[in-house]
Amino acid sequence: MASEGVLSSGLSMGELGRRVKAERRARGLSIERLAELSGISRSMVSDVERGAKTPTVLVLDRLATALGTSIARLLDEPSRGVPRVLRRAEQRVLRDPSGWERRVLSPVLADVEFEFMRTTLGPGVDAGEFAPHAPGSREYVAVESGRLLLTIDGAPYELDTGDSAYYPGDRRHAFAAGGAAPCVFYLAMELGGQHREPTKETSHG
Repeated sequence: MASEGVLSSGLSMGELGRRVKAERRARGLSIERLAELSGISRSMVSDVERGAKTPTVLVLDRLATALGTSIARLLDEPSRGVPRVLRRAEQRVLRDPSGWERRVLSPVLADVEFEFMRTTLGPGVDAGEFAPHAPGSREYVAVESGRLLLTIDGAPYELDTGDSAYYPGDRRHAFAAGGAAPCVFYLAMELGGQHREPTKETSHG
């Protein structure tokens, strides 16, 4: 399992799989339909739901996007609408075997699809391309240190330390570290209307 990715969040693979399955069934999606929407193979979707494989961060993000939600919601139960402090030890951390880390800084709130995260890319590490989110989604990036190579729908943008950017979240977006130093950046993501299928499909598995 370690070769597929490392979920350093304290959540078991079995529990993650149950949450993915619950979100899929709540939307009336079959495994085949979720595989089609996410671009992930049916066998991988099935393995994730059964807790048989640890997904990479990119795979988990694509599944969350296809479900119209965020990685954070797949990792945490919603908090009540009261002030909450997330101590460093309580924050969900995902580490990808390609050499990067995503730390989720925001709590999950009921009926709010928002995620605030801190990402660290090793020198020269390419995190890959993320799928477009729902129409109306927005993303904001701010570079804490290093250089970030941000690509939106194939158009490259170089962001240095202290630079920031906004882009519509319903476009393809990719992140890579430029230069010989690690890159640390913050990303705030506000999702648009949640994905829903027009008719309920029969779930399999």
